[in-house]
Parts: sequence; C-alpha cells; structure tokens
Amino acid sequence: MSGDLDQTPRSLLVSDRSSFLDEKNRISSQVQQLHFNYKVSVLLPQCSSTPPHLDSVLTSFSHFYLLRNLPIHELLDKQFLETAVYQGSVYGLSYKTRIDEDSCVALMPNGHLVLSLDKDSFQVLGFEGKPSRFCHRVNSRYVVTIDLTDSSMAPGGRGYLRLLSGLKSRLPLKTDFLISHYPEGGASLQPLLSRYDYSKHKPEISTSSLIHISCPDLRSCDPHSFLEWLGAVDADISCENSSSSFLSSLVCPEPKTILSQALRVSVCGLLLSQDVQRLIQELRCYLEQLKLESWASLTVHGFVDSPVSWGDREHGFMRGGENFYTLLLFHDHTYHLHLATGAHDTCPP
Repeated sequence: MSGDLDQTPRSLLVSDRSSFLDEKNRISSQVQQLHFNYKVSVLLPQCSSTPPHLDSVLTSFSHFYLLRNLPIHELLDKQFLETAVYQGSVYGLSYKTRIDEDSCVALMPNGHLVLSLDKDSFQVLGFEGKPSRFCHRVNSRYVVTIDLTDSSMAPGGRGYLRLLSGLKSRLPLKTDFLISHYPEGGASLQPLLSRYDYSKHKPEISTSSLIHISCPDLRSCDPHSFLEWLGAVDADISCENSSSSFLSSLVCPEPKTILSQALRVSVCGLLLSQDVQRLIQELRCYLEQLKLESWASLTVHGFVDSPVSWGDREHGFMRGGENFYTLLLFHDHTYHLHLATGAHDTCPP
C-alpha cells in the first residue's frame, strides 16, 4: 500500500453554536466569505414535498453563464470593468481546470483577480506573485492576486498595461469560464458575452423523499458524528449497519430516533452567496411557522478546484479538495455551524 494511502488525510473543522437573535452571530459573514459554491443541500425532517415559499426561493436562484475558450485578458477589458466589476459583485471561475495541475482563474466579487499558475507560466507572465502554500514540490506553483479596483490597476496605468501585455502576448491563457453578476445579472455582462460563444444556465434543482431514517439527538451529537451521519443521508447510504451489507459500516450515533419521512433538496450550479442568504432566511421562516420543536439542515459545498476557499484564502487540492459548511437550524432561532476544509487549506475563519 502506498504511504499516501495508509493514513487518513488531515482535515479541519470549526464549529460554532449561537442564535440568530444574537447580534454578534457569524452567519452572514461566513456565508459571504465562501464565494464559489457549486451545491446546496437541504434536509427537512417530517416533510414530504417542498414548501411553496421555499420552492420559490430555490427557483429564483440567479442564473449564470458558461463562456467557452475565453481569453483571460478579456477580464481586463475597460468596458467590462466599468459595467460589471466596478458596479457590483462579479463571480467568475475557470471551468474544468484542476488546481493541482492546470492554470486556474477566479474573479472574486470584491474585484480581486486570482491566478493559480505553475512555475513556468508564472515566470512567463512576469507579474508579482507568491509561492503557493500547498505545493507538494518546493515552489512549483505560484498565486498571483490583483485588485482590479485599485487605482494602480486603472485602465491605462502602468500596472494595468503590464498585466494586460502579459496575458495577451507572453501568457495568452484561455479557458472555459463560469460567470455571474449580482445584482444586474446578464445585462452588465452582455458586452463580454456578445464576443464569445456562451450558454445561459439556471441552477439545477433535485428532490427526493426519504422514509424511516435513523436520526441522532442533534443537540448533543458531536460535530464529526453529525456530519458523518448527514453525509450518509445525503449520499443515500444506510446507517443501519446490517450484517448483510458490505458497503458501509456507518451507524447512526446514539441516542437516536426514527424519522418517518424527510425531504432532501439540492441545487447545483454557480450559486451566489446572496441567494444562499435568502434561502437561510426562508428556512428560518419555515421553522417558525411550524410552531413545533423542529429543525432543518443546510450544507453548502465550494468548488473543489477553486483557487480560493473562504475570503481571499488560498485553496489547495491534492487528496480531497473539501471546502464546505453545514448549518443546522432549530425552531427557537438557535443554530449549529460547522465549517470544514481538507488537508490543503488554512483553518476556516
């Protein structure tokens, strides 16, 4: 057995318990800091169909675009900067590029352009950067971060022209690119979209009904056991550990109860943090209307090959690439928040 496989990779988990009624709660800031979300999963116990108001929020998630073979220097186009980057929040991410092998690009909602490059590409570009924190070989990968809203990067300035020249002539990167904009949507992106082959997408929603699920005591269950159980439910893996099953040895933590039914809802795409915020608010309203002791869970997964995870923190992918958070909401406005990353990330904020 390979030495890399004979031990479980390191992971990081940060947990917090508080109340939405506490003015110092961290939910809003944490949601905003995970910029590039590809999947949101919701679990509703004792529910058979998506509540109408919740369904309305899910179907109104912002659409996004897939640009094919986009030259990265187009993100420095003066008109694009003025109509999109300076006027709102642009979310852009190179598509089907691998953070441990390829050149990866992210355009963040704060106007930062992040390039994750191998050593040769970095040297050819000729722009300032820093060695990656997560190289498995010393200084084999570099990260270049540029604040496009800074005065030094104004169109026509020295820094702007230097980067533009590098991306046009010395390192003419092209990649398929996912992009969305809040709050203007496609209108502000249209000048860029009109010059290239693109397709428009709505996030895909899927639902499934579950019956007779073992459920732990969520108030007392430790975070690792809870996330393991929730992951098994989301993956439709039994936690009964019957003697006839050789697929899984997972068991539901004790003490436990049986849920007669539950609803699992997921939405996939380039998902904006603003839409996730609205979904959380609607889940709170849903629990409040039940007027029963109930709960709901929401898990948000970041793209495994994004150059960044939380905030401006570098994201690395060698074994897992996890960067996600799970929010467990209760009817009394309290919550449990769990933030997790894999071996090649810094600790979540």
